[in-house]
Amino acid sequence: MKISVIGAGAIGGNLARLLSAAGHDVLVADARGPEAVSAEVLAAGARAVELAAAAEGREVIILSIPFGRQPEVADLVATAPREAVIVDTGNYYPFIAGNIRAVDDGQVESLWSAEQLGRPIVKAWNAALAATQQTKGLPAGSPGRIAIPVAADSAEARSTVMRLVEDTGFDAFDAGVLADSWRQQPGTPAYCTELNLEQLARALAMADKDKAPETRDRLMRHFASLPEWPSHEDTVATNRAEHS
Repeated sequence: MKISVIGAGAIGGNLARLLSAAGHDVLVADARGPEAVSAEVLAAGARAVELAAAAEGREVIILSIPFGRQPEVADLVATAPREAVIVDTGNYYPFIAGNIRAVDDGQVESLWSAEQLGRPIVKAWNAALAATQQTKGLPAGSPGRIAIPVAADSAEARSTVMRLVEDTGFDAFDAGVLADSWRQQPGTPAYCTELNLEQLARALAMADKDKAPETRDRLMRHFASLPEWPSHEDTVATNRAEHS
């Protein structure tokens, strides 16, 4: 597929590398310019381009930018074909994005994003840490393969992105419509806990919408209080323990 990844940070870089390695035609654009895209991201065949040209004629646009900056790329997204699938990988953390009143008042992150972008979106890859995506992918059918939830109002768009999730080395879980995508937001049992398909189904079902923001903020205060940021394994273990 013709895929553009907007944002060459940890998540965007991982996805560009993995999807190009899987045989897709991948462009990568970053607000800092093509020179900001590392050689590692491009090693499997992805190509760095100017941001202004990244969406034209593409089948899938993956946004891997800070959550609060989505309104800034609405004009860019508008240049994509109407049938293009728009994927959001971001998460709302108030200490990063600043407070967004609608989300603080309970609007589902993905629905806010769709409003800002003016296009239907798919929520995917947001519930896995960058290190998980970089190092934990496995071939289909492998024991212990980690599952990633995918939510969208369009069943066709959801199916398209689920296939791409599989191409990045993870089992794709159909998480339903965007109104339910709060179940994969920060602070929920499904968020960054490295679960298989069966475990992920249970985690999504047990999510508590009211408690999730409190859990999100409590975990971030905990991590910030440590003398150094915890290892990937310790981060996952802490996230899991919060819901045990």
